[in-house]
Amino acid sequence: MILERLSILSYKNIDQADLSFSPKVNCFLGNNGMGKTNLLDAIYYLSFCKSHNNLIDSQNIKHDADLSLIQGYYKQDNGKEDEFFCGIKRRQKKQFKRNKKEYEKLSDHIGCLPLVMISPADSDLITGGSEERRKFMDVVLSQFDKEYLQSLIRYNKALQQRNALLKSEMQTDGSLYEIWEEQLAAEGIIIYHKRKSFIDEFVPTFQHYYNFICQSNETVSLTYESQLAEGNLLGLLKQKRDRDKILGYTTTGVHRDDLDMQLGDYSIKKVGSQGQNKTYVVALKLAQFDFLQKSGKITPILLLDDIFDKLDSSRVEQIVKLVAGDNFGQIFITDTNREHLDEILRGLNSEYHLYQVQSGEVNKL
Repeated sequence: MILERLSILSYKNIDQADLSFSPKVNCFLGNNGMGKTNLLDAIYYLSFCKSHNNLIDSQNIKHDADLSLIQGYYKQDNGKEDEFFCGIKRRQKKQFKRNKKEYEKLSDHIGCLPLVMISPADSDLITGGSEERRKFMDVVLSQFDKEYLQSLIRYNKALQQRNALLKSEMQTDGSLYEIWEEQLAAEGIIIYHKRKSFIDEFVPTFQHYYNFICQSNETVSLTYESQLAEGNLLGLLKQKRDRDKILGYTTTGVHRDDLDMQLGDYSIKKVGSQGQNKTYVVALKLAQFDFLQKSGKITPILLLDDIFDKLDSSRVEQIVKLVAGDNFGQIFITDTNREHLDEILRGLNSEYHLYQVQSGEVNKL
C-alpha cells in the first residue's frame, strides 16, 4: 500500500501542505519543534482516526483555526485507488470518509490502512505502566482482527458499567453485577486467547530482529502475563466483588494484563542501557510490521520518527539494512541532521523524496 498524496490544513503547527510522495522512501528534515513529527502524525491519524500521542481532537487543530482537514490518496497493493478524508471541528464530532462516503462507525475503518510507527515515545513500552504494553497488543491485533476489536470495545463498555456500580453508594442488586460480569467473562476469554496466540507467534520474529540489529549474544524475551491463566474470570470477578466495592474499581480481568520484557534473566527496565532499550523497542515494532504484513496481506506503511537517536553506528547500519530490504514498502523518516540522513539514504540505495520542514512549512528539496 502506498500513500501517493497528502493534503493538510491547520493540523497542529502545519498551516497548509500538499505533498506527493515516493513509493519507497520519504524524508523530513528540520530542527526540533519545526513540525516533522506532526507530518507523520497526520499520516498516523488517517490510519487510526486519532493522534499518535492521544491528544483530544481539538488540541490537534492549529491554535488560530476552527477546523483541521487531512486528506490522503492511497494506492492499494492490488492497484485500487482510495481517497480518505478527515475533518475535525471544535466542539463537533469529527468526520471520517472513504471515497466521499462517511463511516457509520470509526471502528469500521481500523485496519484499512495498516501502519507501524516507531518514535521516541515508544520508550514508554519499557518504562511506562502496563496500559502501554496492553495498547501495543491492541494496536497490532485490532488492525487485522475485527472480532478482537469488537470484543475489546464490548469488554471496555462492560468494565465501565461494573466500575460505575462499584462506585455507587446506593444498594445494588447482585443480578446487575452478574449481567456485566458475564459479559466481561465472555469477551475477556476471547481477548485472552487472541493475545496469548499473538505473543506465542510474535516472539520468535521479535528475537530474530533484536539479534540482527545488536549482532551480539544478548538474549531477550517477552512473556504474556494474565490473571486468566490462573482460572475462570467469572468466578474470579464474583470472588473479588466485595473487595472491589471497597476499592471502587475492578481488580481482575484482561484490563490488568501485562508483558514481561527481559534482557537475559532480568527486567530490561532495570538493567537495559539506552541503546539496548531502543534496540528492544525497534525490534518490537519491526516484528509488529512483519506480523501485520503476514496477517493482513497488505504491506503496512512504516513511520520512523527520530529512530536513530541513542543508537551506535553499527546498530543504525543494521536497521538500515533491514528496512532497505524487499519486505518493507513505503517508509517515512524524520531527522534533524542532513549529513546523518544522507548517510542513511546511501545505505537504503533506493528512490527517495526529501523535504525541508521549517516552522510548519514543508518544501521539497
